[in-house]
Amino acid sequence: MQTRVRDYLDDKLQTVGDLDSLDALLANIHTQHGLLKQQLHDAQRHLSDAKQATNDHQASLQDHARAFEAEQADIDRRLMVITSSETSDHAVPRFEAILDMLQRLDVANAYVELLREVDMVSKEAQSQLQTSNEAALGPYKQLRSLHTRLTRLQAEAEGAAPQLLYHVDQITQALRTKILDAFSADLDKVLKKIRWPNAKAAIPSQLQEEWEAAAVKLLDLQMPELDGLTYAQDPGDKVKLPAVLFPFGVLVQPLEMRFRYHFEADKPTNRIDRPEYFLSHITTVLNDFSGFVTEYLQPILLKQFRGTDLALNPVYIDATSAFITALLPMLRTKIGALLPKVATQPQLLSHLMHEVMGFDTTIREEWRYDGGYGLDGWNGLAWEFLVQGDWFGRWLQVEKDFALARYQSITEAPDFGDLDYESVDPKATKPTKGAIRVNDLLETITGRHIPVDSVVADRYRALTSFSQKLRFLIEIQIAIFDKFHERLSSNLDAYLTLTTSLGRAVGGVTKEEQEKLHGVEGLERLCKTYGSADYLEKAMRDWSDDLFFLDIWEELQGRARRASNIGNMTVADVAERTSKAVGADTDGGALFDETAGWYSQLRIRSEKIITDTLNTNVRTALQPYRNINPWATLTGPSSASAANTNLSPTTQLDPLLTHLATTLGFLSRALAPAPLRRIARGVLGTISVTLWDNVLSRHRFSTAGAAQLSTDLSAICRVVDKVIGAGAAEAGLRKCLEGAQLVGLPDKGNKAQVKAADDGEEDGGVDDWEAWAGEEEGENKKLGKDDDGDVGEGKGMGLWEVEKRLFADNASARDVLDELGLEMLSETEARGVLGRRVELAG
Repeated sequence: MQTRVRDYLDDKLQTVGDLDSLDALLANIHTQHGLLKQQLHDAQRHLSDAKQATNDHQASLQDHARAFEAEQADIDRRLMVITSSETSDHAVPRFEAILDMLQRLDVANAYVELLREVDMVSKEAQSQLQTSNEAALGPYKQLRSLHTRLTRLQAEAEGAAPQLLYHVDQITQALRTKILDAFSADLDKVLKKIRWPNAKAAIPSQLQEEWEAAAVKLLDLQMPELDGLTYAQDPGDKVKLPAVLFPFGVLVQPLEMRFRYHFEADKPTNRIDRPEYFLSHITTVLNDFSGFVTEYLQPILLKQFRGTDLALNPVYIDATSAFITALLPMLRTKIGALLPKVATQPQLLSHLMHEVMGFDTTIREEWRYDGGYGLDGWNGLAWEFLVQGDWFGRWLQVEKDFALARYQSITEAPDFGDLDYESVDPKATKPTKGAIRVNDLLETITGRHIPVDSVVADRYRALTSFSQKLRFLIEIQIAIFDKFHERLSSNLDAYLTLTTSLGRAVGGVTKEEQEKLHGVEGLERLCKTYGSADYLEKAMRDWSDDLFFLDIWEELQGRARRASNIGNMTVADVAERTSKAVGADTDGGALFDETAGWYSQLRIRSEKIITDTLNTNVRTALQPYRNINPWATLTGPSSASAANTNLSPTTQLDPLLTHLATTLGFLSRALAPAPLRRIARGVLGTISVTLWDNVLSRHRFSTAGAAQLSTDLSAICRVVDKVIGAGAAEAGLRKCLEGAQLVGLPDKGNKAQVKAADDGEEDGGVDDWEAWAGEEEGENKKLGKDDDGDVGEGKGMGLWEVEKRLFADNASARDVLDELGLEMLSETEARGVLGRRVELAG
């Protein structure tokens, strides 16, 4: 303490001047001392209060503990007295058992009170029913409300009182049946007075009040059942069907008796192979009686259900929809009884299901029936049996067997592989008859096209289940497309095998058979594959734009992006069979992308093989022509145009001309113009390369030899143009034609004259050149040529002038080639060709 005081004083009194503030320092110290004493006093007071509170709390706890022990001892004593037990441990279980018994007695008493109430309400309703049907509605509604409340409580209590609920339900249903019978009898009396069922039935004015009262009573009776009525809309659930309104049930009773008389008894109309009989009967009933229900029941429904939740449901508020709902149960019964009978007869089962789907479509589209599902729409009777009744697997197998059997019969037909020249446009590629029939078969399955001999017109277009449509598409349509693709591909592989050396040796192909394979017969075989692949590929592209398949594609994309499985397949499996774009975020893609892609590859491959085959044949046909060499020794008129006028094609070129005329003539009938031009362009390219490499670039030419080459090229052009069209051959042989034009330039004057003319130009004199040109012009006029020289080619330029300018430099060479109109030849190629002229050999 002394050290701290000393340090404090040393800090405050460091100089002499600090002594002047000594009084203030002492005052501050006294103030701080007072505050510290006050804080100490307060702390001591709080400590004393806390100790006192602690002592009081401890005393209170001890008092409570003693009271608890006293109460516990009293309870134990009472338990032992009540239960006659010696200890409390034995008394507690006995006491709990007594409480449980009391609780059960209390519940039993409540049950008895409830049963007494139910019995009283039931007796009251029955007594009222003896005097007035309307008076019985009040007690019945009370009993129905009690039953509804018990049902909800039963669900919350996890089924605690099934016997009680069953008893109340039995009493309620019995009372309901009695009241329903009484009310139905009232309505039935009115119907008998108007001689129902009669297509011309009408409610006269004197019966209007009685009619309306009877219908309203039935609706009042049913109203407690309809309030809050819901039925499952998930396709995977067992659907609870909409209720049949009681007035419509009474209306339908005589119609149902008539239906059963005609279609369940031993009558000619009851035929298992003609389900359209009873289905069309229902549509006839709708046509006959929909006007009656609309006129006489529609106002009652509007008045009864206006302002309720049922007013939003067409099944109840619309008289026609309610009438359809009342007619459907008899159809469900009939179809349910018929299905097991036709299950072992594929054609009858298929026919039944398609007739039912057709009926569903009629009810859905023509009568605008939605089954109470609103925008989701009515799934139809076919969906109920295929999905809810689990008949889809059996039906799909039947349809698959039917389609495969039809496909097999198509492939086994004698004319399966014949090209069909009649069924498509004359300018289109010709498919085989088998391809057309396969396409017709698959269009029949979709319902896009109905052949005349089709047994079933619409296979699965009317299905409402997306997963069923997808399975139908993949397991039947795409499967048959794949089978046909395998067949076409194997035919193409077989052709390639037979045309190879090893294949010919192993297969024992004779020389004559080999020639046929390389001739028109072989081309026809290739065109069958090409035409079939092209036809079905286009068909699939067209299918992809069909609204039916577009809807499936959009639904498929939506489901693939939300889940990894679609039905019983993964997204990857579906994408492998349909399109790689399935599940992708990018736009584009179609259902038949993969299949159409395979057919496209087969078409491209077939076209390439056709082109390669023709190229091989062309090279073989040109072999004799390549081996001759008369080009430098041929003599004839000095004018190339005159020579061309009198010359005939070289004899060794006949095999090529004959081959082109035959093969291209056949291809022009079998192929469309576009692939025909592609193939011809490839063949002409082979001819051009062969002639360039083996004739123009190898031999020397005289003027007559060049004229003969031009004649031969013209002969090839005439044969090709006759089939393909004017100008096609010239485009393909342009390089050879330009080479023949260049090597066949006329020999105007001589080298010395050209040199002299050049010297004269350099000296500024042109007399000699003009004199030569004037002489040449006069000679051309005597020969009947134009002013520019021989047949107008080269614009008056002769061999020596072109040679001079061509070999001068590249710029000069390009200019002279442009003047000659030669576009395909480069400067180097032009010099090489012109150098083959015998006059320039030195």
